[in-house]
Amino acid sequence: MRIIFMGSPEFAVPTLQALVDAAHEVVCVYTQPPRPGGRRGKELTPTPVHQRASDLGIEVRHPTSLKSTEEQEAFAALDADIAVVAAYGLILPQAILDAPRLGCLNVHASILPHWRGAAPIHRAVMAGDPVTGVTIMQMEAGLDTGPMIAFARTPIEDKTTGELTEELAEIGAQLMVGTLIDLKALHPLPQDDAEATYAAKIDKAEARIDWSRSAEEVVRQIHGLSPFPGAWCEMDGQRVKLLRAELVEGSGKPGEVLDERLAIACGEGALRPVELQRAGKPRMDLDTFLRGNAVAKGTVLG
Repeated sequence: MRIIFMGSPEFAVPTLQALVDAAHEVVCVYTQPPRPGGRRGKELTPTPVHQRASDLGIEVRHPTSLKSTEEQEAFAALDADIAVVAAYGLILPQAILDAPRLGCLNVHASILPHWRGAAPIHRAVMAGDPVTGVTIMQMEAGLDTGPMIAFARTPIEDKTTGELTEELAEIGAQLMVGTLIDLKALHPLPQDDAEATYAAKIDKAEARIDWSRSAEEVVRQIHGLSPFPGAWCEMDGQRVKLLRAELVEGSGKPGEVLDERLAIACGEGALRPVELQRAGKPRMDLDTFLRGNAVAKGTVLG
């Protein structure tokens, strides 16, 4: 097929690569514009999809909007069979959705209609869902409301959002390639709007740990926000991100350190951080952290 690919973050890269490996003709890649990054935030940094497309020799476009007649005509002039979308980051106007002969297919990182929206992986982990997955969806004007074409599932277990993102990116890539093999033979399934839940964008204010919550809830928060933005608390007046944790036996005042290996009491139960990160430092396991940052038993964390 002649395919327009639309995606931006690392999550989308495996799908782009899989389409190329499957011998589809990716005629153009649309992605978010380069953003300030690099050293001191002064250098414009292209998205991961932009970088991979350039390596593959594919034309890259990064408009800030697709609402203008000029952009829509340029898109339609590519004469694509289909557009494949994975975490692109811009709303697609109806003229864009209608331009490819077979429309636009989206790789969405949840089992729709659950967790429509911007942060489906974070929200599934934070909610304690036992299972998540990928849906291939025929796009329409609504927010992730289009008919569903294919699904794949995976257990969440104790995975972090970062780990699930990598796993679902690979699952989604292979599911999309498989879907395109015999697209006409598949039967889209309408979503049940009554079952829909929404995955709102993560607000950084959600990252501060409230030790009065149950240990199970806090562990889900830690895993759901790992690696970014990272759930955090204060230790010795400094912000420390907790990137992985486990439930342990114990009780005490919320935020109280219960032993020399940093078991921490919550409103109900207790947890122990497994991976931590101080500001400006690399992530480290608990033993490495404690060697340079001992926290005395009885300390109450902020």
